[in-house]
Amino acid sequence: MEPLVVDAGEADIEDLLDALEDGRRVVVRTEFLGSAHEVTLRYDGTWYCDTPTRLHRHDSREEMRGCLERQGYATGSG
Repeated sequence: MEPLVVDAGEADIEDLLDALEDGRRVVVRTEFLGSAHEVTLRYDGTWYCDTPTRLHRHDSREEMRGCLERQGYATGSG
Protein backbone atom coordinates (compact mmCIF):
# COMPACT_ATOMS: atom_id res chain seq x y z
CA MET A 1 0.00 0.00 0.00
CA GLU A 2 1.33 3.42 -0.94
CA PRO A 3 1.98 5.84 1.92
CA LEU A 4 -0.32 8.80 2.32
CA VAL A 5 1.74 11.96 1.69
CA VAL A 6 0.54 15.27 3.14
CA ASP A 7 1.92 18.73 3.82
CA ALA A 8 2.17 19.72 7.48
CA GLY A 9 -0.99 21.37 8.77
CA GLU A 10 -3.15 20.46 5.78
CA ALA A 11 -4.68 17.13 6.86
CA ASP A 12 -7.25 16.42 9.54
CA ILE A 13 -5.88 14.65 12.64
CA GLU A 14 -8.65 12.05 12.68
CA ASP A 15 -8.09 11.25 8.99
CA LEU A 16 -4.40 10.62 9.65
CA LEU A 17 -5.05 8.51 12.75
CA ASP A 18 -7.64 6.45 10.87
CA ALA A 19 -5.24 5.90 7.96
CA LEU A 20 -2.56 4.73 10.39
CA GLU A 21 -4.94 2.32 12.11
CA ASP A 22 -5.88 0.98 8.65
CA GLY A 23 -2.23 0.05 8.10
CA ARG A 24 -1.05 2.97 5.98
CA ARG A 25 2.12 4.87 6.61
CA VAL A 26 1.77 8.63 6.51
CA VAL A 27 4.55 10.92 5.29
CA VAL A 28 4.26 14.52 6.46
CA ARG A 29 6.28 17.05 4.51
CA THR A 30 7.40 19.86 6.78
CA GLU A 31 9.98 22.61 7.04
CA PHE A 32 12.42 23.00 9.91
CA LEU A 33 15.03 25.75 10.12
CA GLY A 34 14.55 26.58 6.47
CA SER A 35 15.00 23.03 5.20
CA ALA A 36 12.40 20.60 3.89
CA HIS A 37 12.01 17.38 5.87
CA GLU A 38 9.75 14.35 5.86
CA VAL A 39 8.30 12.83 9.01
CA THR A 40 7.02 9.27 8.78
CA LEU A 41 4.08 8.21 10.93
CA ARG A 42 3.16 4.56 11.45
CA TYR A 43 1.21 2.24 13.73
CA ASP A 44 1.72 -1.42 14.62
CA GLY A 45 0.11 -1.49 18.04
CA THR A 46 2.46 1.34 19.05
CA TRP A 47 2.23 4.76 17.43
CA TYR A 48 5.47 6.06 15.85
CA CYS A 49 6.52 9.50 14.68
CA ASP A 50 9.89 9.17 12.94
CA THR A 51 11.49 12.59 12.50
CA PRO A 52 14.90 13.37 10.97
CA THR A 53 16.38 13.61 14.46
CA ARG A 54 14.32 11.33 16.71
CA LEU A 55 11.88 8.42 16.81
CA HIS A 56 8.92 9.26 19.07
CA ARG A 57 6.79 6.42 20.42
CA HIS A 58 3.28 6.86 21.76
CA ASP A 59 1.21 4.31 23.65
CA SER A 60 -2.25 5.55 22.69
CA ARG A 61 -4.21 7.26 19.97
CA GLU A 62 -4.66 10.21 22.34
CA GLU A 63 -0.90 10.60 22.80
CA MET A 64 -0.37 10.49 19.03
CA ARG A 65 -3.16 13.04 18.51
CA GLY A 66 -1.41 15.37 20.97
CA CYS A 67 1.91 14.97 19.17
CA LEU A 68 0.34 15.73 15.78
CA GLU A 69 -1.30 18.86 17.20
CA ARG A 70 1.80 20.11 19.05
CA GLN A 71 4.08 19.61 16.07
CA GLY A 72 1.60 21.18 13.64
CA TYR A 73 1.53 18.07 11.45
CA ALA A 74 -2.28 18.03 11.26
CA THR A 75 -5.34 20.15 12.01
CA GLY A 76 -8.45 19.63 14.09
CA SER A 77 -8.97 18.90 17.74
CA GLY A 78 -10.23 15.34 17.41
